[in-house]
Amino acid sequence: MVNMKEVERIKAKYPAGTRIKMLEDMDDKQPILAGTLGTVCFVDDIGSIHMKWDNGRSLALIEGVDVFEVIV
Repeated sequence: MVNMKEVERIKAKYPAGTRIKMLEDMDDKQPILAGTLGTVCFVDDIGSIHMKWDNGRSLALIEGVDVFEVIV
């Protein structure tokens, strides 16, 4: 469980509109693959980073679990 201070840090680090690139395939039944680009929609109250992926999907990221980077 992520505490509120950590959630606020994640929200500040990944504001809506931030562009993200996956560096490794997600560990998911239907993963977002490495190299996929997307845009942050919002960070929820448990720290999940909700995404609109360029391939049309909308799977959320979890900092510290998923391997990704902010792109400019």
